Amino acid sequence: MKKRFLALLTIALLGLESVSAQSGDCTTMAALAYDDAKAKNYDAAYPALQKVREECPKYSLATYQYLERAIEAKIDKAEQGDKKELVEELIGVWEQRLELYPEKTSKGKIYSDIALLKFDNKIGSKEDQYNAFDRAYTEDKDNFKSPKGLYAYFDLMAEMQDEGERSLQDVFDNYDRVFTKIEEEENEAAENLAPLLQKQENGEDLTSKEQKQIKYAEINLANYSKVKEAINAKLGARADCDNLIPLYSKDFEAKKSDVAWLKNANARLSAKDCTEDPLFIQVSEALHKLEPSAKSAYSLGQLAESEGNSSKALEYYNEAAELETNKSDKAKIYYRIANNYKDKGSYGQARSFYRKALNQKPSLGSAYLQIASMYAQSANNCGEDAFSKRAVYWLAADYASRAARVDPSIASNANQAAAAYRGRAPQKSDVFQSSKNAGDAISIGCWIGETVRIPSL
Repeated sequence: MKKRFLALLTIALLGLESVSAQSGDCTTMAALAYDDAKAKNYDAAYPALQKVREECPKYSLATYQYLERAIEAKIDKAEQGDKKELVEELIGVWEQRLELYPEKTSKGKIYSDIALLKFDNKIGSKEDQYNAFDRAYTEDKDNFKSPKGLYAYFDLMAEMQDEGERSLQDVFDNYDRVFTKIEEEENEAAENLAPLLQKQENGEDLTSKEQKQIKYAEINLANYSKVKEAINAKLGARADCDNLIPLYSKDFEAKKSDVAWLKNANARLSAKDCTEDPLFIQVSEALHKLEPSAKSAYSLGQLAESEGNSSKALEYYNEAAELETNKSDKAKIYYRIANNYKDKGSYGQARSFYRKALNQKPSLGSAYLQIASMYAQSANNCGEDAFSKRAVYWLAADYASRAARVDPSIASNANQAAAAYRGRAPQKSDVFQSSKNAGDAISIGCWIGETVRIPSL
């Protein structure tokens, strides 16, 4: 009783929102309803919250927030056959919240939540469910962030194509849309994570807020990595060269002057390395002639590389990088250039391009892993004595560990590499015999030119 009295008094004093003559009744009803909802007594809170919603719809955003929890609790307890009505009621609550509090409600999140609710509870046809996700994407893509929602958006399209309701090209278009969105979210998470990891690696203390930010970013990166893996598995054989080449070959003559069609065909064939078929040459050359672009230059670079002309390939790749405006695609080009230099033993140039790739796509963990590999391979050449040579492996391990943290899809291999590098680095007895201490800086010379600190062992 005392608790309810305090709740009534607090809400009355603070005043949740200015209302008309019925403000007293609204305040009383809301206080009692909110009190039960805070205590998770949803059976009691539900009818009271509904009454507040009906009689005082604009009283407070909290009405809709608590009502959402109450209905979700009822859905969790309901039998499968009884859920549809509750689901529709929850959707109504979300839509009303969006209507009354648009400035405090993310349209993309609400629409994707509605779509997921329909998807999870099998409400409506696949077409209806797909359109619900498409609404979230087209009306507020920036706030359509749900990993599960993005997977479902693609999954429904693939399922409809399996049933003959959509074309293979529709599947490819949706895949590109979803994959690009996931990479945007990965990059944002990795950009937020990078300075915090650097601070952590430097041995600086992190605030509790920063520790939570690291945890949140790593969870997001892991979830998006799983979604990418799942949609690639779902795409499966649909995107194999055996399917792509017939798909585009039949239309080439009719479409060889259609820049949009050529771009699409070029991108898909290039992504799957269908570069040995004559169709790829025809598409790439036709596109570069009509409209020289990053994509066509990149494709011609692939052709030159497959023919063993590495210098010509690098010319085309650099042209592609200059023309490319999409960050993820630019990162892919820089990464390919870096690999070319690495294969030739030009480690300094390779690292420069791996770093350029990371500037464009901070979640590209494989670039960190490649740098780690080059450092490890250079250990014997980049130290003044046995200790400093082996210290290079600490630096390699740091880069491999960072690869694992920004890109969960390669975390297993990257962590194994980091452990192997640490095994080759000086051990506790070596540090003791060197008269050095944990935290001391070791300068690494030659092309590496970095400093590594002795870790606590």
